[in-house]
Amino acid sequence: MLKNNPSLQPLASLLSLAQGLHWSHQRMLAVASQLSMLVIGMIILTHLIITLGERRLQEEWATQRYSELQTIGTLITDKVAFQQFRTQLFAKDELLNQYLKNPTPASQQKLQESWQELVQHIPELLGIALFDPQGNYKFATPANFSQDALPAALLGSSRNLGGKEVFTSPLEFVPLNGILEPYMYQMTWLERPDQSSMGYLITYNSMVQMLEAIKPAFSSNKSPMLVLDTQGLLYAGVSELAPLPHIPDTLGASLRQSYPALWREMSMSNFGQFHGEDATFVYLKVELTNQPELRRDYFLLSYIRNDDIASKFSQWQNIVIVASLMLTFLAAWVILLSHMYRLQYRSRQYSIDVANTLFNSEVGFILANEQARIISANPKAAEATQVPQDELTDRSLQRALNIDDLTHTQIVEQVHRLGEWSGNLSLENDKGSTLKVNVRQAPKLGRGMPNMLVTLEDISEIISSQNQAFLSELLCDTTVATALTDANGKLIKINPVFDQLMQLNGDLNHDLASLLANDLGNQWQRITAQINMQGQWQGQILSSPNLRHSNCLQATLKGHVAADGEIDYIICTLEQANDGQRGAEARNFVPHRSTILQHLSDLERYFASLSPQSRSNSSLLVMDINPEGLLSHMSDIDQLENRQQEVEVQLLLEIPTHYQILHWQLGKLLLLLPDTDATAAHHFALNTIEKLNSNGLGEGISIGIASYQEGQSLEQYLSNAEVALKRAKQNNDQNIGQAFTRHPS
Repeated sequence: MLKNNPSLQPLASLLSLAQGLHWSHQRMLAVASQLSMLVIGMIILTHLIITLGERRLQEEWATQRYSELQTIGTLITDKVAFQQFRTQLFAKDELLNQYLKNPTPASQQKLQESWQELVQHIPELLGIALFDPQGNYKFATPANFSQDALPAALLGSSRNLGGKEVFTSPLEFVPLNGILEPYMYQMTWLERPDQSSMGYLITYNSMVQMLEAIKPAFSSNKSPMLVLDTQGLLYAGVSELAPLPHIPDTLGASLRQSYPALWREMSMSNFGQFHGEDATFVYLKVELTNQPELRRDYFLLSYIRNDDIASKFSQWQNIVIVASLMLTFLAAWVILLSHMYRLQYRSRQYSIDVANTLFNSEVGFILANEQARIISANPKAAEATQVPQDELTDRSLQRALNIDDLTHTQIVEQVHRLGEWSGNLSLENDKGSTLKVNVRQAPKLGRGMPNMLVTLEDISEIISSQNQAFLSELLCDTTVATALTDANGKLIKINPVFDQLMQLNGDLNHDLASLLANDLGNQWQRITAQINMQGQWQGQILSSPNLRHSNCLQATLKGHVAADGEIDYIICTLEQANDGQRGAEARNFVPHRSTILQHLSDLERYFASLSPQSRSNSSLLVMDINPEGLLSHMSDIDQLENRQQEVEVQLLLEIPTHYQILHWQLGKLLLLLPDTDATAAHHFALNTIEKLNSNGLGEGISIGIASYQEGQSLEQYLSNAEVALKRAKQNNDQNIGQAFTRHPS
């Protein structure tokens, strides 16, 4: 091995220096996947931090806002209690007592002026009204409040109002100056010293003005506060800001209907938080009065938009994004550095392994110095040169490769001049081996001429295969048309004779069934089945790219069986059939009826020799003795030929003298019947089939009959008879069909 050979240590150094960092596809995919996972992970982490930060900010706002709502709720309760106390003070007013003792217009006017002055100086006080002991309206400060009598439920002993007790009503709406104003009224009982009723005093207080008085407790004007009753109706807090989806923007609207999810949370608890898609909500239920018989519960609802939270967190969000980008770049740099370190380490290790195992590969290697003397060689080189490996060392390259002085000199000069030489060398040994030799300069180390690295590859089998292929081409270049096809008849390779015969012009995009459609097209399945059973098929065909009668060919199709027992290739040869019976020149004779014509041209001459009267009244019969139903039990072509010969002999014994038979195709006969109309021809066909049946030859025979039409050629005459034959095959009764048997009138 190289590591045990001191002479190969310079090569190991050269190879190590020649190695570099090579990013394999697997390595690049690993880097790409790690970077992708890093980016995806950092995006998810950044999004999670931003989301948690915004949620944390929302929770901090909600906690702060809940504390504010508690303070506001306490202030509202205290405010209502103060209003009750103020109502009691109004009930003890001296002017009111004077009026009740002496109800004169002057005292009434004086009392109303005093009340009006109170309404002007107290913002939340909307008005004061006085009702008699029966609950009827007497007078009040100017306002739009109802002047109807008080409900009976608030009068009499059922309420037992007296002393310092004050009744506080639920929130209601009243239009003031064209604006719907939410308010509540407080009623106290005016009694005499004997505790008899002198009437009822009612004060009207605005909820909006009450909230405006408490507004300094708000942390921000952008955090609105809504007042709703226990049924979800909005009484106060219509925001002047941009409306929030699902939140009522008019007084009297129902949150229960516009935002069912939020109302469900509020109805199930007295306080809490709700994080919606657009905002975060904080709610608190407060009780305006603490009297046992009066329960006035309302919800205080506040919210902050998620966009506002995001805008407040935007600065921190930018810091988080910048930090995540920096961490991503640093982590990506670390990943790349780690892969480069591994590549560098593995590259050095790989250089050492390559240098140590270079000469143990499947290719022959020889290391020679600048004088072309071998320094070292691997076992494959010894096997290629048929010289023991230990004897190759210190042997000249010329002697090892068995080359002459001139060739050796040319190789060395070209390597020193161009850096490389390649060529094929025959060793001329017992095996006649041929080597493909490549000599190139190794990387130069220091001064002096570089060493030479020689690779040897035995190409004897390739040369032999090329020679065999050349001999096969010479063998196929004969006068016989030959074609190689696959199992389906698709052309793979053809010789020039076949190409010229079929006029393909080198186009292999054809198959035998289409090229020889007249004879093989409808029999291809039977032919391939016979090739599978017997290995080959033989028969005569009349197909040709030119005229129908120009060539009569003997076709032989031989199959090649693969290792699995199936036919994978078919060799087709087309030879000229025996044409000895046809002369070189046209013969004007009428053959004897015992003669069976072999070529259509003979029948054409016979047809032309007939008199016009005999030709006009003639009929042409096509007899098919090779139907598909009969082929199922016919194993080879010889049986079909024997059966056709028996039918021909029977016909020769029975037909009249002036009738003529043509051996047209294998399995088909033509009978020309001069001076015979279609009716007589039909009777002749019936008698013929009966006689053949009596001799056991009539099974599956079909006959087509056509009559001569004026001006027809024999080709047209034959085409009409073929049409009649197709009709005969469709007739299951007598297998006799006619076509073109009527003469035009």
